[in-house]
Amino acid sequence: MFHTSSPIRLTEALVHADQHWQQQHKTGSEPVPLVFTVALSRETGTYGGAIAREVGNRLRWPVYDSELLQRVAEDLGVRRTLVESVDERQVGWLTECLEALSSAPTLSQSAYVHHLVETLLALTKHRDCVVVGRGATKVLPLASTLRVRLVAPLEHRVEAIRREHGISREEAARRVEATDRARERFVKEHFQMDSAVPRNYDLVLNVARFSLEECVALIIAQRIGKLY
Repeated sequence: MFHTSSPIRLTEALVHADQHWQQQHKTGSEPVPLVFTVALSRETGTYGGAIAREVGNRLRWPVYDSELLQRVAEDLGVRRTLVESVDERQVGWLTECLEALSSAPTLSQSAYVHHLVETLLALTKHRDCVVVGRGATKVLPLASTLRVRLVAPLEHRVEAIRREHGISREEAARRVEATDRARERFVKEHFQMDSAVPRNYDLVLNVARFSLEECVALIIAQRIGKLY
């Protein structure tokens, strides 16, 4: 965890890191991976999507969040809503069996995860990018991936969800608990990883202590550090 830094110092660090990155690309004096990925794991209510998009904007990299669902749907030839129904959720064995007996189109979570992993590996093989959730911190190669975990105290996250959706605190608390539980089970079942263990990440940021801009600057600066 980082000590609090001023926005000015963080900006200076970001500028210095980016200058170093650009210089290495020009001179070719040090070997770098052909492609690099920032993979974000997030607790509910930690602005993961917003932080990922801003990192992507700063680096001019594509961001894959819900976009991954569209890719998988296209590959499987199914509706996106069908993919959304199993994305990062816990689908029971009995539910999958009952759906398999139905005449309506279905998609098992195991089939979804199989295609998700293939899509992740294909997308990150050819260009630098930012990936949000969906086991990316476990699936992607360590040498070319900065694994980031976004956390915050429960009350902070509940308030963030309450404001975002305009709902009561009680409803927001239920959403946070249900979403966290579903994501944790999804990662444990399919990727054998405990999302809450800090050693599974290169960088853990408490978004209650840092602004969005500071989180973005720290992620980009750390990305440079991982390469060199």
